[in-house]
Amino acid sequence: MDKPPVGPEVDTTPRPLPARVPHRGAAVDLEPLAVRHAEDLWQAAQADAAGHSWAYMGYGPFADAAAMRRHVAGFAAQHDPMAWAVRPHRSGRIEGWLTLMEIQPANAAIEIGHIWFSPRLQRTRAATEAMFLLMRHAMDDLGYRRLVWKCNALNAPSRTAAARLGFVFEGVLRAHLVVKGRRRDTAFFSILDSEWPARRDAIAAWLDDGNWDHQGAPRSSLSAATAGLAAEG
Repeated sequence: MDKPPVGPEVDTTPRPLPARVPHRGAAVDLEPLAVRHAEDLWQAAQADAAGHSWAYMGYGPFADAAAMRRHVAGFAAQHDPMAWAVRPHRSGRIEGWLTLMEIQPANAAIEIGHIWFSPRLQRTRAATEAMFLLMRHAMDDLGYRRLVWKCNALNAPSRTAAARLGFVFEGVLRAHLVVKGRRRDTAFFSILDSEWPARRDAIAAWLDDGNWDHQGAPRSSLSAATAGLAAEG
């Protein structure tokens, strides 16, 4: 009888846990989330009067500054997810947060998620660099093999962002969660270590100063570059 098929052998060394340390970029800094960031975050949230940026989050919008402060205090105390506050250089104020989460050192798998960016931060160079800093930290510094992105399957902007960053769509888990009393189907995406160098180089090239004109607009499309990589794969 033929042997049953099995997967390839891999390096089984457990990967390091992320550390609560800052990350510095050309357009943005990431600071370990702390209560001191709550006032900036509350002010950033006021740019979204309708609360649409919270539609797919498991929390928010918050009724007042005290409620935001309580959430930040609890969020900052967790180790998984581990959260960073996002400080774009252009404003100097905290305008969002994001995390590394579902951290599995033994499986070399880790997720970037809980991404909340205020309207002022969304669709900016700083927003892309904020995500890239944690992606690069997970894959290059910590050596994880699988980087995950997941979102509500109805969240079109998040799905677009995943594709733009070079994540590969894996499928949808139906009725995966209940969030704010509603059924959530969850779309899964990933980047593997073998795929990461090409994605890293494409994002780094897009973020490079030489790709930006004097009006602050990119000369090339990141989506086009990563779509080409997906086609090659």
